[in-house]
Amino acid sequence: MKKTLVILAAGIGSRFGQGIKQLEPIDDFGHIIIDYSIHDAIAAGFSSFIFIIRHDIERDFRDIIGERIEAICEKLDVEVKYAFQELSDVPDFPGQGKVRDRTKPWGTGHAVLACRELIDGPFAVINADDYYGKSGFQKASAFLSANPNRYALVGYQLKNTLSEHGGVTRGICSLDGNNLTGISETRNIVKTSSGAESNGVEIDPNSLVSMNFWCFPAGFLSVLEAGFPEFLANMNDPMKDEYLLPTIADRMINEGAAFSVLSSEDNWFGVTYQEDKPSVVESFRNLIDSGAYRPDLYSDL
Repeated sequence: MKKTLVILAAGIGSRFGQGIKQLEPIDDFGHIIIDYSIHDAIAAGFSSFIFIIRHDIERDFRDIIGERIEAICEKLDVEVKYAFQELSDVPDFPGQGKVRDRTKPWGTGHAVLACRELIDGPFAVINADDYYGKSGFQKASAFLSANPNRYALVGYQLKNTLSEHGGVTRGICSLDGNNLTGISETRNIVKTSSGAESNGVEIDPNSLVSMNFWCFPAGFLSVLEAGFPEFLANMNDPMKDEYLLPTIADRMINEGAAFSVLSSEDNWFGVTYQEDKPSVVESFRNLIDSGAYRPDLYSDL
């Protein structure tokens, strides 16, 4: 069974006002975070990648990331495709004139919808600039193979996703056994000596959180397509509201859909703050030194 990994890359390189050209390696061998996700996904059995980008970054993306990844994947008989998330990709809806000057992207749900002509089987979704660890891809791949018509979220322990340099926003999962019953977006979560807290309220550091790593059946694209016009018609702030995967999943759960939770104990790495980068670089150095990855990253595939 072909399993596809959709990689949300439309905003890659946008942190701290940087662009793709300013993306710096996170190891001593020239790799960026997305390389590790590609490696781990191929090792876990994914055989197709779709990068969701924007037309205005396409040339830079292909020059700096895409063509190199395409060459690696071609040798491994793995396909690479592109989809484009554009502000103009919306159906007609009442009040359309109110978003004429909108500059903010429509959100992760809209991004995945850009793949609707490219996917015909089960797929997973990740962020391009986050490191998820090997076990997440292994569990996602196994789930999609065994359950091509079901939904799942790969969850991470909160304590493994925090920054040393400031508060973060995380979707804290509510569970019934291994089933997801809801996601609560919680802002300004900071690491403390006893674990974690948000605005003075303690949070269990072992809580599972969403890091936007999802497993979906192909039919989910029809759900997105049907729900987007309703989202547009009911926006509170036409310039800022977003069509987001966690919100969509939460609504589906409330309407009776079942989402499994695949728990990963791996550390999640991401450069939320510029000050995070040295520790992220050190983390990858430790992974290579421990033998988890080879310096020549793709040589074991």
